[in-house]
Amino acid sequence: MNLLLIIIVIVAVVLLITGGFVQSLQFLLWVGIVLAIIAVILFIYRAMTGKKNV
Repeated sequence: MNLLLIIIVIVAVVLLITGGFVQSLQFLLWVGIVLAIIAVILFIYRAMTGKKNV
């Protein structure tokens, strides 16, 4: 996996966990979801095109 993709996934998971536990920081939940979707789209794009660097 691309290093950027790994970083995005880690940040998304951390933000999802933080947003789920802290109600006052609920916007982090949405940021985490958006980052997770971006990571999935990049992964699918890379898998379909066969490119190593996206």
